[in-house]
Amino acid sequence: MLVELEKLLEILHRERIGKRVVFTNGCFDIIHAGHVDYLEKAKRLGDILIVGMNSDDSVRRIKGEKRPIIPQEMRARVLSSLKPVDYVVVFDEDTPIKLIEAIRPDILVKGGDWELEKIVGRDFVESYGGRVVTVPFEFDISTSKIVERIISLYCG
Repeated sequence: MLVELEKLLEILHRERIGKRVVFTNGCFDIIHAGHVDYLEKAKRLGDILIVGMNSDDSVRRIKGEKRPIIPQEMRARVLSSLKPVDYVVVFDEDTPIKLIEAIRPDILVKGGDWELEKIVGRDFVESYGGRVVTVPFEFDISTSKIVERIISLYCG
């Protein structure tokens, strides 16, 4: 379900009692098997999976002017329909630190390509006893690799 942060915090106030809240984030531009596997693994770590999704403006600042490929409304719709995902919240900043501080997840998850020391929010989550987990990738795929493959196939 796509929700605004304020609504999500109201929901969590009721729902999180006795449950583990897991948070992850990303651009989720072209959803692929790697995303699905990653989100399934993240969900298994807890009871409620919240995904912070970068807004279009945020993706452009991080990935460049030609991204995202898919507009945020469509990305959010696809992401929120995936079985492991309980809530999607869009953020406009370059990092999800404000979301992490507001949500206070029990478990913060990032992909295995992230070094623990570089995970945004790690210090904050660990400061109150939360865990930070990296999930190994099952598939060697990314939106950037998909775009590169399309370009090589159709543009020479």
